[in-house]
Amino acid sequence: MSNIKKKVAFICVHNSCRSQIAEALGKLFGKDVFECYSAGTEIKDQINQDAVRLMKEIYNVDMEKEQYSKLLENIPSVDVVVTMGCNVDCPYLPCDYRVDWGLEDPSGKSDEEFKKVIMEIERKIKLLIKELN
Repeated sequence: MSNIKKKVAFICVHNSCRSQIAEALGKLFGKDVFECYSAGTEIKDQINQDAVRLMKEIYNVDMEKEQYSKLLENIPSVDVVVTMGCNVDCPYLPCDYRVDWGLEDPSGKSDEEFKKVIMEIERKIKLLIKELN
């Protein structure tokens, strides 16, 4: 395999919670394997504050430091698209490989529900790293 890193986009409608967590964990665990971005078809004023707090608590990662809610047109072309499971028509982005992770949106739910989704995203990120490595 070549040394050129694949570009991976984590896509969700609002780009405020699951896709932001996936971008942060992708950068944390997969930085040697791929470049990652997150985006959506709509944006929020800020990243979900429960996600920000729990990512700091669990991984010591401050998502607000380098990440913000972005539209699809604000990221480069990508090789891999991972949709979060929006339960609506997930946004379309051209790519070589697409997968839907079917994750429940934890927004407005308990920390326990949030942590389940975060752990599932971590597990899926690590699988994706193996697939792309």
